[in-house]
Amino acid sequence: MEVLELKGIRLTWLNGGVTHLDGGAMFGVVPKPLWSKKYPVNEQNQIELRTDPILIQMNGKNILVETGIGKGKLTEKQKRNYGVFEESELENNLTHMGLTFHDIDYVLMTHMHFDHACGLTTYVNGEYVSTFPNAEIITSKVEWEEMRQPNIRSRNTYWKENWQAIENQVTPFEGEWSLGEIKMVHTGGHSDGHSILLIEQVDQVVIHMADLMPTHAHEHVLWVMAYDDYPMDSISAKQEWMEYGRSKQAWFTFYHDAHYRAIKWDEEGSVLENIERKMK
Repeated sequence: MEVLELKGIRLTWLNGGVTHLDGGAMFGVVPKPLWSKKYPVNEQNQIELRTDPILIQMNGKNILVETGIGKGKLTEKQKRNYGVFEESELENNLTHMGLTFHDIDYVLMTHMHFDHACGLTTYVNGEYVSTFPNAEIITSKVEWEEMRQPNIRSRNTYWKENWQAIENQVTPFEGEWSLGEIKMVHTGGHSDGHSILLIEQVDQVVIHMADLMPTHAHEHVLWVMAYDDYPMDSISAKQEWMEYGRSKQAWFTFYHDAHYRAIKWDEEGSVLENIERKMK
């Protein structure tokens, strides 16, 4: 498990499973000859996309960012359609760290699409129950409302199985939410309720752009997904926060990237440091 150490804060990437989605959809209008130079693609035109939560430990609290693809949640047809060759190993990862699901204090959801939210609930004895029964679950108010009342486009990704068992644990926020040095900011773009996450210290900044920048290859401001509900909002938010992050030489962290956990760019876009994902 890869780790990023800050002053008094430790980020650890866990194994939440994997999907393989169409590369064209993941890069929108960007021509394949361009994006395929930056991110490997298979013969089915699919790219590997992790769904790996980040465990943040600070001030005695265990804070999970996203929840992975879950385990035993998808049908065989869904696994084939989404290229899920590996399901979540979250429980084993936590056990290795001396933790259980009950030890998670907060779950921070940048948005609640199925590939981020399937790990929120677990099927036990014929019903879905909360995976993290002691956690406060944080997401934007806009996202939480659409999760429960999806539109004709979003109902394929907002599943009742992922929210009905945890609705009493959810704390929706408007605009921003903070806990110590951690802050969530509602940006919209990928979804109407999409948020990013920031950790700001005197000498270190971390920005988790979530699905505004799902992989390192999406660094270009105009490279947004066909999956984005509001692509111009994605572009605007990327422009603002990537400019801010580069000016601070921030770590940009990833949930979906199969090759890098985090990258630090300078203002010209050159890589200063990176944390590679260890391949199995």
